Amino acid sequence: MENETKLAAGAMVALGVATAALVVLPYLQVSDVPAPAKLRPYTASQLRGRAVYVANGCVYCHSQQPRDRALAPDAQRGWGRASVPGDYVYDKPHLLGSMRTGPDLFNIGARQPSKEWQLGHLYQPRAYVKESIMPSYPFLFTVKDAGEAQREGEQPLALPPGFAPAEGQVVVPTPEALDLVKYLQALDHTYPVLPAAPQP
Repeated sequence: MENETKLAAGAMVALGVATAALVVLPYLQVSDVPAPAKLRPYTASQLRGRAVYVANGCVYCHSQQPRDRALAPDAQRGWGRASVPGDYVYDKPHLLGSMRTGPDLFNIGARQPSKEWQLGHLYQPRAYVKESIMPSYPFLFTVKDAGEAQREGEQPLALPPGFAPAEGQVVVPTPEALDLVKYLQALDHTYPVLPAAPQP
């Protein structure tokens, strides 16, 4: 019985030390980190788009955390500077991601700000990136008669040749697709996070 008690006590101490080192201390370090001056809270439509991003599992294939130059070639890939804790002040829950089946999206709003490109890429990724393995999301769009879309004042996608629907029909984004693109466009962390160097 004495050995079991020592084993249980040792396990509890090890668990307590691990929890303190891996959970409590990091929380205390970043719990009150201020937002960078140029970081803006998400708008209502961007938050709805973020919910679409989560619901469709985008975080399973895309990270949002470029690494430092000393650790990885993320900057050379065009993904931007390494992220800092303040970049995620408005992200609840955080969508850091751990897989990179697709490129990091931390700065996709700066790298690819075009609304038309983003919508077309969601509808059919291979129309824009031939070697892409990203799934298409046709359920975020509606195929309509061109005249009906025009009467309703909807803006159809200008798809590349070979990817448009049958003649007389157009692809129109749903409100969910438009919100998702607004969220992706908001992923622009090109603001400086360090104070400017003093001028001599």
